[in-house]
Amino acid sequence: MANEEALFQRFGREIAAGTVLFKEGDPGREMYVLQSGKVTLTKNVRDVEKVLAVLGPGEFFGEMAIISNKPRSATATVSETARLLVIDPRTFEAMIRGNAEIAVRLIKKLSDRLAEAHTQIERLLVADPQSRVVHAMLQAAISRGKKGPEGLLVEMPVRELHVDLGVSEQLLLSLLERMERSGLVSQVGPEALVVRDVDQLQEYLRFLEYKWKFGEG
Repeated sequence: MANEEALFQRFGREIAAGTVLFKEGDPGREMYVLQSGKVTLTKNVRDVEKVLAVLGPGEFFGEMAIISNKPRSATATVSETARLLVIDPRTFEAMIRGNAEIAVRLIKKLSDRLAEAHTQIERLLVADPQSRVVHAMLQAAISRGKKGPEGLLVEMPVRELHVDLGVSEQLLLSLLERMERSGLVSQVGPEALVVRDVDQLQEYLRFLEYKWKFGEG
């Protein structure tokens, strides 16, 4: 705790909710480590603002712009008053060189993000729009679902899936309603859902793929 406070004294800023830290396309000169509060990352996709992630304490972001020296690939907005460490390229390089734990953590985070990008590409290659939605839910449940009394709790912007997956909002809402009636999933507000049984959801995905393949849907 004392170490965190010392770092904050040296590199820290307290930033109010609603503040835009950087916008998509801006040059990147700093990365950020979130000590407290929340930051939302968004990106414009076909003129629609899409939420990429909501980050909490312990997360870092903005590192790719200073590693690759390219413009910001997303917009970062403080969604809950935050304490942030603001790290410039020289300090970042010194931290990587001098602390193996930080380097390993960065590599792991970049690996996770690469895996997520591959998953998104895999989703978009699924031809059937309904299968694409179910595939996304299934992958999220398997990779980051948290066990609860009713199944696996998955944090994901459910209502924004149609933008992410290239399906219509009407199709998404209709499919969600059908899946809830069947007891496959239940929504927990706009940012989460519960997958009741992964095996049953996988079976439902196979059923949709079969219908699409043989022209029965």
